[in-house]
Amino acid sequence: MKICIIGSGGVGGYFGARLAAAGNEVTFVARGGHLDALRANGLRVESALGVIHVNPVHATEDPASRGPYDLVIIAVKLWSTGGAVETAAPLMRDDAAIVSFQNGVEAVPLLCERFGRGRVLGGLAQISAVIEGPGVIRHNGTLQRLVFGEPDRRRTARVEAFLSTCLEAGIDARVSDDIERAIWEKFVFLVGLSGMTTLTRCPLGAILENPMTRDLLLQVMSEAEWVGRARGIRLPEDCAARQLTFMDTLPRDMVSSMLGDLRRGNPLELEWLSGTVARIGGELGVDVPANGFIRAALTLHAAGRQTLSLPSSGSA
Repeated sequence: MKICIIGSGGVGGYFGARLAAAGNEVTFVARGGHLDALRANGLRVESALGVIHVNPVHATEDPASRGPYDLVIIAVKLWSTGGAVETAAPLMRDDAAIVSFQNGVEAVPLLCERFGRGRVLGGLAQISAVIEGPGVIRHNGTLQRLVFGEPDRRRTARVEAFLSTCLEAGIDARVSDDIERAIWEKFVFLVGLSGMTTLTRCPLGAILENPMTRDLLLQVMSEAEWVGRARGIRLPEDCAARQLTFMDTLPRDMVSSMLGDLRRGNPLELEWLSGTVARIGGELGVDVPANGFIRAALTLHAAGRQTLSLPSSGSA
């Protein structure tokens, strides 16, 4: 399968490495020192499931030079989605598909608007992986799953082909018969994890063990659930409660990638997570005070590290 991956960080780098190691023709879109390292030394994945080292790799800033492709995967941070969509536009064959494995719930509508519903798959990634250094991906834990499907819930030949390709590459891949609901179920979880770990600067275990922060975490996720159902998503009535129970099984030191971005001074996916809950809630008349508070509390950090103008002296 000929695949282009736009975004070669934790998600794109890990799954792309597995696909490439299995013999698929994978082109990685990257930039800066990460791109230089990929070209010089290949792509290395450090994982409890085993080390993967793909060398050489096809890495470029100009994927059109190697296209067209059977499948385009978007795996960039959410603030880079617009640029990724424009990069993808000239890459696909007439019968090619495009799928986003990003966070949030707005990728599928955006891709359908740009490319037409018939070319878009919905998808979600379940993995904890980061760029440890240029050309190196660190996979934390053993969970590494891709879930995808047609927005209209059909089981098509292209979905089956991608499923087979993933399984042959050692990826835990699954086809969802309602990918929109699956994306929203992850969104409920992620809004809670990202919002609360970033707000408190604490790992998940500490949040769960304190009754007040545990209740606030449930409130944050419940608001995302209410907004989803108000939008017509077929979420179960106890979606947030189930996610809280699931969180009790996770490592106590687990944090979100958004907290990592805050610590590194990177832009945050805030507007696509709690910000989306707050925006849609306002549009649909759903009261979402907890997500509105998280959005307001973190908004000064949303664009990344900035030098704040503070008075040189004086006190209050």
